[in-house]
Amino acid sequence: MNILEAIAERRSIRKFQDRPIPDDVLRQILHAATLAPSGKNRQPWRFHVVQGEARAEMVRVMRAGMARFDAPGENTGSAEWTVQIMEQAPVTVFVYNPFAEYKRPLKNVGDIMLNIVDVQSVGAAIQNMLLAALELGLGSLWICDVFYAYEELCEWLGETHQMIAAVSLGYADESPGPRPRQPVDEVTRWVD
Repeated sequence: MNILEAIAERRSIRKFQDRPIPDDVLRQILHAATLAPSGKNRQPWRFHVVQGEARAEMVRVMRAGMARFDAPGENTGSAEWTVQIMEQAPVTVFVYNPFAEYKRPLKNVGDIMLNIVDVQSVGAAIQNMLLAALELGLGSLWICDVFYAYEELCEWLGETHQMIAAVSLGYADESPGPRPRQPVDEVTRWVD
């Protein structure tokens, strides 16, 4: 499969088989992430791989954080469904930016701009993870619902830096079709 085919074939997987992922396969996926382009070659990514028995505690922590949002009556949207997916997936990787602390606000334009560059770089690393997982026969799901339990998950992982997202990985137990996409001409303005 070439790169364009992989991009076209990649799907968000929300049902996983109860089958462990070999360590060497996980390492290949993480290695692919580290090969992503990054602004100023800062390589602003750190990974926390949650698997095995730790998954149950991850789910407990995630639900505890979500309860904080549910209490005042705020809608947590698809977060409960996402927790069920994380519970089922054999591996969830939390991706952090080590150059920003989650409790310290960015104070100047330079810091803000550098943080934007770092977040974009982490996005490229996550995309590499998704494509590597596909190539290695795994399904993946890029997760942002972890923000409903941001502080709780950071504390549980012993992390003081900026969480960007999580990625659940596993052998797919579904084959979803392509999602609708806007045509290129509807999202592009050509300037000649």
